[in-house]
Amino acid sequence: MTKWVYNFGDGSAEGEASMKNLLGGKGANLAEMSNLGLPVPPGFTITTEVCTAFYENNKTYPDDLAEQVATSIKVIEDTVGAKFGDEENPLLVSVRSGARVSMPGMMDTVLNLGLNDVTVEALAKKSGDERFAYDSYRRFIQMYSDVVLGVEHYLFEELLEIHKEENGFVLDTELGAEDWKELSQAFKQKAEEELGHPFPQDVNEQLWGAIDAVFGSWMIERAMVYRRLHNIPHTWGTAVNVQSMVFGNMGDDCATGVAFTRDPSTGENAYYGEYLINAQGEDVVAGIRTPQNLTKESRIAAGSDMPSMEESMPETYAELADVFQKLEAHYRDMQDIEFTVQQGKLWILQTRSGKRTAPAALKIAVEMVHDNIISVDEALLRVEPGALDQLLHPTLDPDAHRDVLTKGLPASPGAASGKVVFTADEAEEIAKEGGDVILVRIETSPEDIHGMHAARGILTSRGGMTSHAAVVARGMGRPCVSGAGALHIDMQEKTITVGGRVIRHHDIITIDGSNGEVMAGEVATIKPELGGHFGELMGWADEKRTLKVRTNAETPMDSSAAREFGAEGIGLCRTEHMFFDADRIIDVRHMIMSDNEKGRRDALSKLLSVQRQDFIELFTIMKGLPVTVRLLDPPLHEFLPQKEEDFLDVANAMGVDLAFLKRRAEELHEFNPMLGHRGCRLGISFPEIYEMQTRAIIEAALEVSQTLGEAVIPEIMVPLVGSRKELEILNALIRKTAGEVIETSGEKLDYMVGTMIELPRAALQAGEIANEAEFFSFGTNDLTQTTYGISRDDSARFLDDYLKADIYEQDPFVSLDQDGVGELVRIGVERGRATRGDLKVGICGEHGGDPASVEFCHRVGLDYVSCSPYRVPIARLAAAQAALKQE
Repeated sequence: MTKWVYNFGDGSAEGEASMKNLLGGKGANLAEMSNLGLPVPPGFTITTEVCTAFYENNKTYPDDLAEQVATSIKVIEDTVGAKFGDEENPLLVSVRSGARVSMPGMMDTVLNLGLNDVTVEALAKKSGDERFAYDSYRRFIQMYSDVVLGVEHYLFEELLEIHKEENGFVLDTELGAEDWKELSQAFKQKAEEELGHPFPQDVNEQLWGAIDAVFGSWMIERAMVYRRLHNIPHTWGTAVNVQSMVFGNMGDDCATGVAFTRDPSTGENAYYGEYLINAQGEDVVAGIRTPQNLTKESRIAAGSDMPSMEESMPETYAELADVFQKLEAHYRDMQDIEFTVQQGKLWILQTRSGKRTAPAALKIAVEMVHDNIISVDEALLRVEPGALDQLLHPTLDPDAHRDVLTKGLPASPGAASGKVVFTADEAEEIAKEGGDVILVRIETSPEDIHGMHAARGILTSRGGMTSHAAVVARGMGRPCVSGAGALHIDMQEKTITVGGRVIRHHDIITIDGSNGEVMAGEVATIKPELGGHFGELMGWADEKRTLKVRTNAETPMDSSAAREFGAEGIGLCRTEHMFFDADRIIDVRHMIMSDNEKGRRDALSKLLSVQRQDFIELFTIMKGLPVTVRLLDPPLHEFLPQKEEDFLDVANAMGVDLAFLKRRAEELHEFNPMLGHRGCRLGISFPEIYEMQTRAIIEAALEVSQTLGEAVIPEIMVPLVGSRKELEILNALIRKTAGEVIETSGEKLDYMVGTMIELPRAALQAGEIANEAEFFSFGTNDLTQTTYGISRDDSARFLDDYLKADIYEQDPFVSLDQDGVGELVRIGVERGRATRGDLKVGICGEHGGDPASVEFCHRVGLDYVSCSPYRVPIARLAAAQAALKQE
């Protein structure tokens, strides 16, 4: 018989931390904490295998699951001395999700399950607190109706707000037992009104309804979006944790909170968290009430006059601090812990490795190495390469003028400016068009996940440092200011009012997630300072990796930035990008529009000196590091004149009439320019173009070699080759031109000639092509387009449908398709090196900065990856991780 259910609590458990694939992260850690003897309320975990079976069998459960669940409910009953559904001493439980990786706020939770019209009276009698009992009941009705029955939670919030207004209450804590009794009835009536049938009173019906809802929430839209963003397979499934309830809302000796053993924003080795007296856990993370600080030090720093837990509950806080030390020492990582205090007794409800910002991840990893807690290898594997992106972009200039509107909580560091939008849908819409937005909400909910991802930053008027907005923003690397209570946000009118000023829809604001400031207008930024922990971790990464990391760059600014980020050369210099400047475009158009060699050579002679100077600058910046120059590869439509004034400019430059020029443009028109007269095909038709570029490259290399006193070794790359013969012809042209320039100079210069593998035929013919090529560089942007038959520029219209339908696991233009395109890369490497054993092989598409793609490149034996300048550190760390994983 398959075991579907695992028990935990009372100092022992049937599972352990290593079983997270089966029990989910939460279930595995609850079992581990139970085995450690920590105060964990007893319960059981229904495994992720049940979730898989549920979806594979038309949402039905294994036959023996119900019996195993009933047995485990009996174990909880025996442990706590209460009975599920009992009229005198009822057991209440929580039902929560728990995937193998943390997905905060994405799936469903139900608390206080087991309450009905009878058991609520028993709870009131047993606890001696009628107010607490009915407060718990109304919470359960609202949560269960929302999560399980599909009744919108705002309908209940409206009833609560009306009741408070009618009775002159401001805070929920002001309501008494009779108020909650009355609201419990009103909530039940509202649920029945919406559903057409009474709110369920049978506790077993409630339990299975909640289990259904948690498994069902694995495939709801917000969870699927989160998994797509974080590359979590849909096949993993979630576990369900059923646990006896403990109550933080029984009075002023009760509390609930969320804490981190280190600061998740900065990485400082200091306890960080929030708590609420007389509340349940959802109140903290939902942002309904603004919580209080955990420690006295953090309260003083925040300027709050509300007592910290350290001050108001010193003995319980001391116990909690002891738990922090035990859990961090045991897991050897910063922990995110949920706890409840019931009548002075501490209970630990969850622990997991805490989500953290990139600066915090670096600081924690490096300091744990210094403290001999983890090894260098572990530190390198702890930091998510993609998260480094947070460190590599500008922050607000401290000397810039700031028109500060208000200050909230610094929930996620970094700074951003953008147009104010009030809905997640609009944020996504504007971002798709290339606009920058700040998503402004009273409080975020998991349904806002797509807009939060699209926005440059997030601003909320409610919620604390551990609210949904804060946790999700930190995980995404988005700046976030939460709990900015001075803001009056009118969602209907789309305005923000603060201090008598009104910020309207699409006005520009700036937020600083590092200090909580909200500012009107756009604030100037400065480049990030890299060093300290970043430099140390990158140094360790460089010692471990075998894969070199270059950059894609053709301007001095990008090249210099890439060198600062540790690039070991240029893997792709796209020469066509050098010609878009206004003072060059006319000569390029002259060259393209000419219908004879003399006209083209006239134009090329004007471009030679500027092209030579371009290469001098790049070779000087790279100081002897390899520079791969791709010869001209222009899709012609990008260079042909479009406007009347453009035609006039070119006509004047060429000394021809307008009619000739327009006729020539028609002759050059292509139906599919990306597969047209470009790349090496241009070089075959018009060899004088590649001849000029070769001359410029070699002359620049000779000059810089003399100036620097060290050799410059240029790598000349022929694009879009599909056959050996194409490269054979152009290789001969390049070597003839280079030989003449070198001979004239009287100097010596080594250089290499290679090709870009960006067509499936080239990968399949790599053994033949390698006879003419000293290096290959896989252009995976075009290789993906030509393998899939999909235009990268048009794919956005339908790719999302493919991702939602699980046809593609990821966007193939973001992360390399290792099964299809990757197989062509593997074939190309093997066949190329079979012909030429010392063949240098790299990748220069955008995939060169994607961590999963970098790992693939390491596995298939590439020599280097090349990526955009700001992704160089990401590639360096990903390459080190790839090497460590293969050891």
